[in-house]
Amino acid sequence: MEIYLLCGFAFLAGFIDSIVGGGGLVQIPAFFVLYPQLSVPNVISTNRLASAVGTSVAALNYARSVSIPWKTVLYAGIAASVFSYLGATVQSFLPSEVLKPIILVLIILVAVYTYRKKDFGHHEKMNVSSEQLPYWAAGVGAILGFYNGFVGPGTGSLLVFAFVSLIGYNFLKASAVSKVVNVIADVSSLVFFFINKTILFHLALPMMACNVAGSYMGSRMAVLRGNEFIRKVFLVVVAGIVARFAWDVFKGILHG
Repeated sequence: MEIYLLCGFAFLAGFIDSIVGGGGLVQIPAFFVLYPQLSVPNVISTNRLASAVGTSVAALNYARSVSIPWKTVLYAGIAASVFSYLGATVQSFLPSEVLKPIILVLIILVAVYTYRKKDFGHHEKMNVSSEQLPYWAAGVGAILGFYNGFVGPGTGSLLVFAFVSLIGYNFLKASAVSKVVNVIADVSSLVFFFINKTILFHLALPMMACNVAGSYMGSRMAVLRGNEFIRKVFLVVVAGIVARFAWDVFKGILHG
């Protein structure tokens, strides 16, 4: 019974993640609830393999329909990979609870800004020159790669927001770029998981199939429905991220 429920959540996570990121907010909590006996490395690595393949399918879907700026992808992807590893290293010394209240406030501001600015991400309006683009892309990749390694939830959604607000892409192109950057960052972490043999393939493979199906449907819908649809899904996912961080912060206060 647990595996069927897990696969259902994997499908939903793939669908959400392929549009604006944030699928981990669905899949990882479900994993912990359904399989409480598993260790954290088992859950994270098994989930990462399933979601990485699903994200790759979404990236391919976007690449067929959206002109992906590969220079942005290259610089942001490399920076995200390096700084994600650095963030994970720092997290082992400094508890993520230290930054969670600050991150909660920032994500609330992201949600309010996106909600109030109705045309946000509807049209591409570049904010940086082609000469500046590599530096901005690397900066986005570095900051959110570090965040991914240090805290984690909602990295894909924050990448989308950064590519829209800082660089000037529309939501569709920002989602496409974020998917490819996510794949690059995921590959580096998967190498670590394979070496340490923490992936549970009897769970990862059926999850992968369902995540791929969800990612395919979500990315196709995003391409067909366009920027306004992606903006609405983005707001829903960000609201979920706010709720998750608010729970973590207040739970820490109550137990502290």
